[in-house]
Amino acid sequence: MTVTLTEELETFVRDKVREGAFATPSEYIRDLVRTRYLAEQDRTARLQALDAALAEGLADAEAGRLVPVGEAFARVRAALGMADEDKSA
Repeated sequence: MTVTLTEELETFVRDKVREGAFATPSEYIRDLVRTRYLAEQDRTARLQALDAALAEGLADAEAGRLVPVGEAFARVRAALGMADEDKSA
């Protein structure tokens, strides 16, 4: 694989190598690609977990397993250690 960079980006990469952070320009580029790849893998996993949680919630709702919204928010506030809202307001 060949990668073509602008002169400015090539200078930037070569400066990083000269600073000693990486042994070669190829090593630096591999690190950047690896970092981006892992970030996208993490994002995909989080989106899949969110999709699964939403599907579970929808299935619960369709099965009639519901919690009144006020109670749901109270549970969330309690889980987060937040004070319960003033009910007299």
